[in-house]
Amino acid sequence: MKKFRISLLWQVIIAIIAGIILGQFLPIPVARLFVTFNGLFGNFLNFAIPIIIVGLIVPAISDLGKGAGRLLLITAMIAYGSTIFSGFFTYFSCEAIFPSLITESAQSASLAGASGQMALEPFFTVEMPAPLDIMTALLLSFCIGLGLSAISGSTLRKAAVDLRDIVTLLIEKVIIPLLPLHIFGIFLNMTISGQVASIISVFVKIIVVIFILHILLLLIQFSLAGLVGKKNPLRLLKTMLPAYATALGTQSSAATIPVTLEQTIKNGVSKNIATFVIPLCATIHLSGSTMKITACAMAIMMMAGMPIDALDFSGFILMLGITMVAAPGVPGGAIMAALGVLEGMLGFDETAQALMIALYIAMDSFGTACNVTGDGAIAVVVDRINGKNETLMQRS
Repeated sequence: MKKFRISLLWQVIIAIIAGIILGQFLPIPVARLFVTFNGLFGNFLNFAIPIIIVGLIVPAISDLGKGAGRLLLITAMIAYGSTIFSGFFTYFSCEAIFPSLITESAQSASLAGASGQMALEPFFTVEMPAPLDIMTALLLSFCIGLGLSAISGSTLRKAAVDLRDIVTLLIEKVIIPLLPLHIFGIFLNMTISGQVASIISVFVKIIVVIFILHILLLLIQFSLAGLVGKKNPLRLLKTMLPAYATALGTQSSAATIPVTLEQTIKNGVSKNIATFVIPLCATIHLSGSTMKITACAMAIMMMAGMPIDALDFSGFILMLGITMVAAPGVPGGAIMAALGVLEGMLGFDETAQALMIALYIAMDSFGTACNVTGDGAIAVVVDRINGKNETLMQRS
C-alpha cells in the first residue's frame, strides 16, 4: 500500500489556517510552548544557513567547471541572464504595483513589531551561534568551488559532494518537516497580537500579482526564443504546456525532466542539444523562483517599513542568481538556498524569513512550472547558436 502523504504546500496552508483559528482561543501557556519552539528552531536555522550555503554552492560551482566547455558556458550564461532578467523585471514591476496594494493599514501591522515585540515571549532560549557569518560562507563557497573547477584533484571534491548530501538530508529530513510547525507558531503569535488579518489580505494580492508576472515572463522568454530560433513563439510555448502541467503536480524541476525533454525535442531542438541543456537548466535556470523570491522580499520589506534601495536590491538580485544554482531539487529548496542572501544582504530576521518561506511555498508549484517551461526556450536559443557555429566551422 502506498503511504498517504500531504504535500508541503498543503502542510503550510493547514499550518497557517490552524495558527489563525487556534490563535483566537488557545490558552497563553500553551501558545508560549509554540513560541519557545519557534525561538529554538529560528536559532537552529541561523546556525544551519552558513553550512547549507557551503554545502550546496561549493559542489554546484565546481561541477559547472567540468563538461562540455563552450556549450556549457553558453548555456550557463543564457540561464543566468534569464534569471537576472526575471529578477529586475520583477523588481520594477513590483515597485510600480506594490505601493498601491500594500496600504498604510497593512504597514501599520508592522513586521518589525511581529519580530521585535511579539505578544508572547518564549519560556527559554538557547543561543546557537553560527560557525561562519553569511558573507564569509558565500565568499568561501565561491573561492573553493571555483578552485575545484580548475584543479584535477578529487579528494576535496568528494568531501564537498559528501557535505552536499548531508546538507540535502538535513533540509529534507529536519528543516522541511519542521517548517509547517514553525510557520504555525508565527501565525499563532501574529493572530494573538492582532496582526494577521492585514498580512493575509496582502498575501493574497501578492500571489495574484506574481502569477500574472510569471505568465508575462514566459511570453517574453518565448518571444525572444522565437525571434532567435525563427519560430512561432506561441506555438513553442503551447508545445511546452505538458511540462508546465507536470511541474505543477510534481513541484520538482528534476522530476519533470523527462517531459520537458520530450516537449523540447517536439519544438524542433536537436536531440543532442536538448539532452544536454534540459538537465543542466533544471539545476541552474530558476527564473520563476527568482521572481517569487524578489517579489516576496519586496512585499515583506514594504510591510515591515524597511527601506528598499535600488542599488542594494540590484546586488541582491545578482547574488541571488548565483545562489539559485545551488538550490536542491526538493520542494522549498530554492528558498532554503536563498535564506543566507536574504539575511546577509537585506537584513531579514527570523519572522521575515518564516513569512518568506510561507509565501514562497504557497506558490512553489507555479514557480517550478515557470522554471521548466523557460528551459524549453533556452534550449531553442542554444540550438540556434550551436547550429550557426557548426555552419561557420564547416565553411572555414
